Amino acid sequence: MPRTRPRTDLRHVVVGCGGLGSAAAYWLSRSLGGRVLALERHALGHDHGASQDHSRIIRYAQHQDAYAALAREAYATWRDVERVSGQTLVTETGGLIIEDVEARQGLTTGGRDIAGYAAVADRHDVDFELLDARAVQRRWPQFRLAGTEEAMYQRRTGIVDAARATATHLALARGHGAEIREHSPVRALRPTAGHVEVVLDDEVIRAERVIVAADARTNEVLDGLAEIPLTVLQEQVTYYATPNLLDFSPARFPVFMWHGADNFYGFPVHGEVATKLGQHMGGHEVTADTRTYEPDPLRRKRQEEFLAEHVPGFLGPELYTKTCLYTIPPDQHYVIDTVPGEPRVAVGVGAGHAFKFASLIGRILAELATTGASRHPIGTFALDRPALTDPSWGRAFHV
Repeated sequence: MPRTRPRTDLRHVVVGCGGLGSAAAYWLSRSLGGRVLALERHALGHDHGASQDHSRIIRYAQHQDAYAALAREAYATWRDVERVSGQTLVTETGGLIIEDVEARQGLTTGGRDIAGYAAVADRHDVDFELLDARAVQRRWPQFRLAGTEEAMYQRRTGIVDAARATATHLALARGHGAEIREHSPVRALRPTAGHVEVVLDDEVIRAERVIVAADARTNEVLDGLAEIPLTVLQEQVTYYATPNLLDFSPARFPVFMWHGADNFYGFPVHGEVATKLGQHMGGHEVTADTRTYEPDPLRRKRQEEFLAEHVPGFLGPELYTKTCLYTIPPDQHYVIDTVPGEPRVAVGVGAGHAFKFASLIGRILAELATTGASRHPIGTFALDRPALTDPSWGRAFHV
């Protein structure tokens, strides 16, 4: 049995120090100072979850209103963190969304098409350009298009440096007096009349409030408090040592998303001296314990074939392929809420696409933990929404 060493000086505990947890630790400590403890199961900066690597896409262009409503504040929040840290975390490159209209004929897009992106952008006063295939190739001759594609360009799209952002949040949290403890897996949360007990292997910590940002291990930590229907997928990205560095520098080549028979996303040279491509979704279902670190050769081949056809100069010798985990609710929306019936415990799940909003989500989780509410529109991400409570949704996410 763990020995009990109450820590009455600690008001708030954060479980998980990845993208969301590190941000929550920072924003909590900014208001509460040293009364914050952040616990990480692994070493800080590990590659067992979803927050490692150099780059994530940040964008105003969204195909759903719930995310467009947060985008402007997300950019502002990152700029605030850059201001107080002196670190460059966001690099704006401009961004292209390209839809292979012919390949998607007969497919249900759910608004994830050029018309859907444009409609949401109009509602949220986001500037953009609509381009045909010829205009795309005229501006970015790196692309090879069939001529039937449609595209949308948004100039503020860019890259968030994920690993640097997480490390920056944690460093700032320490600077405000927070304690950051690695190699400290949380085995259970036990609410009592006056506090929440956070059970570790050799200690039970008494917390006034708890934020759970444990991603693929969320249900393990919440055991007995809540059961969220989550699917964990093993995804991967590949870095290519292109010889065409100037053509694919951030000043000359944008972040892009390709919506076709398969969906891909790509980055200019950033972080490594290499380009980066990933396929959105489609990985094998795993758990945090059964996942492997072995890339899927079929996905590697699919990516190479796509690039050879559409962006040949992007290719080069494979530098490496990295795997990561997506933890996805059935509707693919985030979870940002307090546990029904236990408001002292807040939960954040990123659904495999949250890093663009990571600092803002951490700020919102800190608001939930300190005031019980947020000024931001997060109703779509509630724990009591039908996708999480109606058994007819099932556990598998809906595409």
